[in-house]
Parts: sequence; structure tokens; C-alpha cells
Amino acid sequence: MDPAHPSSSKADATPCANCGTGQPLDFSIRMAFQPIVDAQTRSVYGYEALVRTADGGGAREVLDRVTPEQLYRFDQTCRVKAIETAARLRLQGYLSINFLPNAVYEPANCIQLTLQAARRHGFPSERLIFETAESEQVLDVSHLTRIFQDYRERGFLTAVDDFGAGYAGLKLLADFQPDLIKLDIALVRDVHRNPARQAIVRGVVGIATELGCRTLAEGVETVEEFRYLHGLGITLFQGYLFGRPLLEQLGQVDPALWNQCLPA
Repeated sequence: MDPAHPSSSKADATPCANCGTGQPLDFSIRMAFQPIVDAQTRSVYGYEALVRTADGGGAREVLDRVTPEQLYRFDQTCRVKAIETAARLRLQGYLSINFLPNAVYEPANCIQLTLQAARRHGFPSERLIFETAESEQVLDVSHLTRIFQDYRERGFLTAVDDFGAGYAGLKLLADFQPDLIKLDIALVRDVHRNPARQAIVRGVVGIATELGCRTLAEGVETVEEFRYLHGLGITLFQGYLFGRPLLEQLGQVDPALWNQCLPA
């Protein structure tokens, strides 16, 4: 197996018939990057790639333009653009890419453009994280499980975003245990002073630990939120406290912030 390309352990495939049927996009996209930090090492663990319009408009503005017929092409375009931009910016650590399960027909075939992009731009495929939002209504949870299993076999990390906000929930965790569980921002907000949120987050962290998953707290905006969540054993964080998404830039974390978050 080529260590730079774990996918070579599985036979390469060609795009399936359905993969070529999607309508092309009639608009351009760019990528913003938000840091994910590791409190254990006080360093940047990786970056999440977030889609933007050509002039920097938000993800919602982009998604509102995507028709059902364009869903496959949009998903593929986002993956390639994220890898292409990350490589150009010399991104170190992990690159987290969102994917749409309903746009993946057959995992082994639909991943091929992603693998080609990683090889073409020299981005190590073992540093890719594929995440999907639990808040997205997945048509078939068993199909999502098959996608995750295929991606794991290829050496990618897997993540469930917005956990606690949506449709798949514990059913998904019973069938597949992702590498990362990203807490929904609604559970994180003011968690240090909300007993109900505290109880739910403690429960999720406990389940994740027993299943061998790492919990990532997303949407952290204050030192108080960070300290409470860190006290529960969470070590991965993402949010405005550590950096906003920057268009085609890789933001860095001020070292002084760690002294504020983790006083001696």
C-alpha cells in the first residue's frame, strides 16, 4: 500500500453511470477555512473547508443556488476546490470536507474525482476528514453507513457534524462509530451556565468515549464555554474564539489565547 495514498489498498474504480448525469454548476465557488484546535498540544489540528460564493458570500447563499439536478456536481466541485485550495495554501494538519450523502451514488465510484484531485495537487489523502451534518435529512441511514465504512477503509477520517440537532442521531452511532463527533452549536452556546445543556453534553461525551470517538466542540465563542467543555475532557475545538473562517486563508491562533484559556 502506498502510504501517501491509502486508497490504493482498494481497487480504483471509474465513475458510475449516475455520476455523469448531474447538471453542471452555473456559478463559481471559493473556499474559506476555519481552524480546528487541539487543546492537548495547543496547536492547530486542522481546518474545515467552508463553501463561499465567488465574491465571498456565505454558504447559505451558495446552497440556495443549487438545484436538485446539480447536487452531485456541487458535492464533487466542493471536494476538489477544497483540496486544490488547501494544497495551494500549503495547509498542514487535517483538512475537513463536508459531503452530501444524498449526492453519493456509489462510494467507491464517487470518490474517484476526490482521489484524483489529491494526487494531482500533492495533498496527502490520509489527512482528509469527511464530515456530514446530522441535521441534514439523510434519505437512507444505511447508505450513509456504507459511505463512512468505505471512506474509513481508504484511510480517511470520518466525522458527524451538528450532533444532537437532527435526524440520524443514535441510530447512526449504533451502526457506525465515526472518528469525530462534532457537538451542535446549540448545545455549546452558554453551556457553562445551562444545566440542561450540561447534562446532554456530558451524556454525548460519555457515549463518544465508550464508542472510541473523539468529541469536537464546535461554535465555541467564549473562554467560559471552552473551560467548561475542556473540563469534561473535550480536547478538540472550533469556533470564533479560535478563529473565524477566512476566505482562501489559513488563520493562526494567538499563543496568548492558550494562556487565557488554560491558566497555569
